[in-house]
Amino acid sequence: MKKSKNLIESFNYAVNGIIYALKTEKNLRIHFLIATGIIIMSLFFDFTRIELIVLFVSITLVLLAEMINTAVERTIDILTKDYHPLARLAKDLAAGGVLIAAFNALVVGYLLFFDRLNPITHLVLFKMKNSPIHLTFIALVLIIVSTIGIKAICYKGKGTPFQGGTVSGHSAVSFCIATIIAFVANNMLVSTLAFIVAFLVGESRVEGKIHSILEVISGALLGIIVGILVFQLI
Repeated sequence: MKKSKNLIESFNYAVNGIIYALKTEKNLRIHFLIATGIIIMSLFFDFTRIELIVLFVSITLVLLAEMINTAVERTIDILTKDYHPLARLAKDLAAGGVLIAAFNALVVGYLLFFDRLNPITHLVLFKMKNSPIHLTFIALVLIIVSTIGIKAICYKGKGTPFQGGTVSGHSAVSFCIATIIAFVANNMLVSTLAFIVAFLVGESRVEGKIHSILEVISGALLGIIVGILVFQLI
Protein backbone atom coordinates (compact mmCIF):
# COMPACT_ATOMS: atom_id res chain seq x y z
CA MET A 1 0.00 0.00 0.00
CA LYS A 2 1.33 3.41 -0.97
CA LYS A 3 1.90 5.73 1.96
CA SER A 4 0.89 9.38 1.74
CA LYS A 5 3.81 11.74 1.10
CA ASN A 6 2.44 14.87 2.72
CA LEU A 7 -0.49 16.35 4.60
CA ILE A 8 -2.29 17.46 1.43
CA GLU A 9 -2.14 13.97 -0.05
CA SER A 10 -3.44 12.48 3.21
CA PHE A 11 -6.28 14.99 3.17
CA ASN A 12 -7.13 14.03 -0.41
CA TYR A 13 -7.28 10.35 0.53
CA ALA A 14 -9.64 11.17 3.40
CA VAL A 15 -11.91 13.26 1.18
CA ASN A 16 -11.95 10.49 -1.44
CA GLY A 17 -13.09 8.09 1.27
CA ILE A 18 -15.94 10.39 2.26
CA ILE A 19 -17.00 10.86 -1.37
CA TYR A 20 -16.87 7.10 -1.99
CA ALA A 21 -18.99 6.41 1.08
CA LEU A 22 -21.57 9.01 0.05
CA LYS A 23 -21.77 7.59 -3.47
CA THR A 24 -22.09 3.94 -2.45
CA GLU A 25 -23.91 3.96 0.90
CA LYS A 26 -27.61 4.88 0.81
CA ASN A 27 -27.90 5.11 4.60
CA LEU A 28 -24.97 7.51 4.82
CA ARG A 29 -26.59 9.77 2.22
CA ILE A 30 -29.81 9.78 4.24
CA HIS A 31 -27.94 10.61 7.45
CA PHE A 32 -25.97 13.30 5.63
CA LEU A 33 -29.13 14.97 4.30
CA ILE A 34 -30.81 14.84 7.72
CA ALA A 35 -27.69 16.27 9.35
CA THR A 36 -27.60 19.10 6.80
CA GLY A 37 -31.25 19.91 7.48
CA ILE A 38 -30.72 19.89 11.26
CA ILE A 39 -27.70 22.18 10.96
CA ILE A 40 -29.70 24.62 8.81
CA MET A 41 -32.55 24.54 11.37
CA SER A 42 -30.11 25.29 14.18
CA LEU A 43 -29.40 28.67 12.57
CA PHE A 44 -32.92 29.81 13.46
CA PHE A 45 -32.73 28.93 17.17
CA ASP A 46 -30.80 30.54 19.97
CA PHE A 47 -28.58 27.63 20.92
CA THR A 48 -25.83 28.07 23.50
CA ARG A 49 -22.28 27.00 22.70
CA ILE A 50 -22.67 23.88 24.83
CA GLU A 51 -25.88 22.93 23.00
CA LEU A 52 -24.20 23.43 19.62
CA ILE A 53 -21.25 21.30 20.72
CA VAL A 54 -23.60 18.49 21.80
CA LEU A 55 -25.52 18.77 18.51
CA PHE A 56 -22.41 18.64 16.33
CA VAL A 57 -20.85 15.81 18.34
CA SER A 58 -24.04 13.76 17.97
CA ILE A 59 -24.16 14.36 14.21
CA THR A 60 -20.47 13.53 13.87
CA LEU A 61 -20.90 10.27 15.81
CA VAL A 62 -23.66 9.10 13.45
CA LEU A 63 -21.65 9.87 10.31
CA LEU A 64 -18.48 8.39 11.82
CA ALA A 65 -20.26 5.20 12.87
CA GLU A 66 -21.76 4.82 9.40
CA MET A 67 -18.34 5.19 7.74
CA ILE A 68 -16.73 2.72 10.14
CA ASN A 69 -19.56 0.32 9.36
CA THR A 70 -18.80 0.72 5.65
CA ALA A 71 -15.09 0.10 6.25
CA VAL A 72 -15.85 -3.05 8.26
CA GLU A 73 -18.15 -4.39 5.53
CA ARG A 74 -15.58 -3.77 2.78
CA THR A 75 -12.79 -5.38 4.82
CA ILE A 76 -14.84 -8.49 5.49
CA ASP A 77 -15.81 -8.71 1.81
CA ILE A 78 -12.11 -8.71 0.92
CA LEU A 79 -11.26 -11.44 3.43
CA THR A 80 -14.06 -13.82 2.50
CA LYS A 81 -16.65 -14.19 -0.21
CA ASP A 82 -18.36 -17.13 1.47
CA TYR A 83 -20.89 -16.95 4.28
CA HIS A 84 -19.34 -17.19 7.72
CA PRO A 85 -21.19 -16.67 11.02
CA LEU A 86 -18.35 -14.56 12.46
CA ALA A 87 -18.31 -12.34 9.37
CA ARG A 88 -22.06 -11.88 9.71
CA LEU A 89 -21.63 -11.11 13.41
CA ALA A 90 -18.94 -8.50 12.70
CA LYS A 91 -21.21 -6.73 10.22
CA ASP A 92 -24.13 -6.87 12.66
CA LEU A 93 -21.98 -5.39 15.44
CA ALA A 94 -20.87 -2.53 13.20
CA ALA A 95 -24.48 -1.88 12.17
CA GLY A 96 -25.47 -1.97 15.85
CA GLY A 97 -22.96 0.81 16.52
CA VAL A 98 -24.66 2.94 13.86
CA LEU A 99 -28.05 2.27 15.46
CA ILE A 100 -26.82 3.33 18.90
CA ALA A 101 -25.29 6.54 17.50
CA ALA A 102 -28.49 7.32 15.58
CA PHE A 103 -30.65 6.74 18.66
CA ASN A 104 -28.38 9.03 20.68
CA ALA A 105 -28.71 11.72 18.00
CA LEU A 106 -32.50 11.32 18.06
CA VAL A 107 -32.61 11.84 21.84
CA VAL A 108 -30.30 14.85 21.62
CA GLY A 109 -32.41 16.37 18.83
CA TYR A 110 -35.57 15.87 20.87
CA LEU A 111 -34.07 17.51 23.95
CA LEU A 112 -32.69 20.47 21.98
CA PHE A 113 -35.59 21.19 19.63
CA PHE A 114 -38.76 20.13 21.44
CA ASP A 115 -39.10 23.12 23.78
CA ARG A 116 -38.22 25.52 20.98
CA LEU A 117 -40.61 24.04 18.41
CA ASN A 118 -43.49 23.40 20.80
CA PRO A 119 -44.68 27.05 21.08
CA ILE A 120 -44.55 27.45 17.28
CA THR A 121 -46.48 24.22 16.82
CA HIS A 122 -49.15 25.26 19.31
CA LEU A 123 -49.55 28.64 17.57
CA VAL A 124 -50.10 26.97 14.18
CA LEU A 125 -52.43 24.36 15.64
CA PHE A 126 -54.46 27.00 17.48
CA LYS A 127 -55.09 28.87 14.24
CA MET A 128 -56.00 25.75 12.28
CA LYS A 129 -57.86 23.56 14.79
CA ASN A 130 -61.29 25.04 13.95
CA SER A 131 -61.02 24.17 10.26
CA PRO A 132 -64.12 22.33 8.91
CA ILE A 133 -63.95 18.54 9.02
CA HIS A 134 -64.86 18.28 5.35
CA LEU A 135 -61.44 19.73 4.49
CA THR A 136 -60.00 16.36 5.49
CA PHE A 137 -61.98 14.59 2.80
CA ILE A 138 -61.14 17.29 0.24
CA ALA A 139 -57.43 16.81 0.99
CA LEU A 140 -57.63 13.02 0.69
CA VAL A 141 -59.56 13.22 -2.60
CA LEU A 142 -56.99 15.67 -3.98
CA ILE A 143 -54.18 13.33 -2.92
CA ILE A 144 -55.75 10.32 -4.65
CA VAL A 145 -56.55 12.28 -7.82
CA SER A 146 -53.10 13.90 -7.89
CA THR A 147 -51.31 10.59 -7.36
CA ILE A 148 -53.21 8.84 -10.13
CA GLY A 149 -52.75 11.85 -12.42
CA ILE A 150 -48.99 12.00 -11.86
CA LYS A 151 -48.67 8.26 -12.40
CA ALA A 152 -50.66 8.52 -15.62
CA ILE A 153 -48.58 11.44 -16.94
CA CYS A 154 -45.24 9.94 -15.96
CA TYR A 155 -46.14 6.30 -16.68
CA LYS A 156 -43.12 4.35 -17.93
CA GLY A 157 -44.53 0.86 -18.03
CA LYS A 158 -44.03 0.34 -14.30
CA GLY A 159 -46.66 0.06 -11.61
CA THR A 160 -50.40 0.66 -11.39
CA PRO A 161 -52.49 3.44 -9.81
CA PHE A 162 -52.35 1.52 -6.52
CA GLN A 163 -48.96 -0.19 -6.64
CA GLY A 164 -45.58 1.07 -7.84
CA GLY A 165 -45.24 3.98 -10.25
CA THR A 166 -43.68 7.43 -10.19
CA VAL A 167 -44.93 8.44 -6.73
CA SER A 168 -46.00 6.35 -3.76
CA GLY A 169 -49.72 6.76 -3.22
CA HIS A 170 -49.53 5.05 0.18
CA SER A 171 -46.88 7.55 1.32
CA ALA A 172 -48.87 10.47 -0.07
CA VAL A 173 -52.04 9.45 1.76
CA SER A 174 -50.28 8.58 5.03
CA PHE A 175 -48.30 11.84 5.16
CA CYS A 176 -51.40 13.83 4.21
CA ILE A 177 -53.29 12.20 7.09
CA ALA A 178 -50.35 12.87 9.42
CA THR A 179 -50.36 16.54 8.36
CA ILE A 180 -54.10 16.77 8.99
CA ILE A 181 -53.68 15.17 12.42
CA ALA A 182 -50.96 17.72 13.20
CA PHE A 183 -53.39 20.53 12.39
CA VAL A 184 -56.38 19.25 14.37
CA ALA A 185 -54.87 17.23 17.24
CA ASN A 186 -53.39 20.23 19.07
CA ASN A 187 -50.86 17.89 20.64
CA MET A 188 -47.16 17.66 19.84
CA LEU A 189 -46.88 14.01 20.89
CA VAL A 190 -49.85 12.90 18.80
CA SER A 191 -48.54 14.81 15.80
CA THR A 192 -45.09 13.26 16.17
CA LEU A 193 -46.55 9.75 16.43
CA ALA A 194 -48.68 10.36 13.32
CA PHE A 195 -45.62 11.29 11.28
CA ILE A 196 -43.70 8.30 12.66
CA VAL A 197 -46.50 6.00 11.46
CA ALA A 198 -46.47 7.75 8.07
CA PHE A 199 -42.70 7.26 7.89
CA LEU A 200 -43.10 3.56 8.64
CA VAL A 201 -45.65 3.27 5.83
CA GLY A 202 -43.16 4.83 3.41
CA GLU A 203 -40.34 2.66 4.72
CA SER A 204 -42.44 -0.47 4.19
CA ARG A 205 -42.93 0.46 0.53
CA VAL A 206 -39.16 0.65 0.08
CA GLU A 207 -38.50 -2.55 2.04
CA GLY A 208 -41.11 -4.34 -0.06
CA LYS A 209 -39.30 -3.16 -3.22
CA ILE A 210 -42.53 -1.61 -4.47
CA HIS A 211 -41.13 1.93 -4.61
CA SER A 212 -37.73 3.56 -4.63
CA ILE A 213 -36.71 6.03 -1.91
CA LEU A 214 -37.21 8.93 -4.34
CA GLU A 215 -40.75 7.77 -5.16
CA VAL A 216 -41.60 7.51 -1.46
CA ILE A 217 -40.14 10.95 -0.73
CA SER A 218 -42.09 12.40 -3.67
CA GLY A 219 -45.28 10.88 -2.31
CA ALA A 220 -44.57 12.18 1.20
CA LEU A 221 -43.93 15.72 -0.08
CA LEU A 222 -47.09 15.59 -2.18
CA GLY A 223 -49.15 14.54 0.85
CA ILE A 224 -47.68 17.19 3.14
CA ILE A 225 -48.02 19.99 0.58
CA VAL A 226 -51.63 19.13 -0.28
CA GLY A 227 -52.53 18.86 3.41
CA ILE A 228 -50.99 22.25 4.21
CA LEU A 229 -52.47 23.99 1.15
CA VAL A 230 -55.99 22.69 1.75
CA PHE A 231 -56.05 23.57 5.44
CA GLN A 232 -54.27 26.89 5.05
CA LEU A 233 -55.81 28.27 1.86
CA ILE A 234 -59.38 26.98 2.13
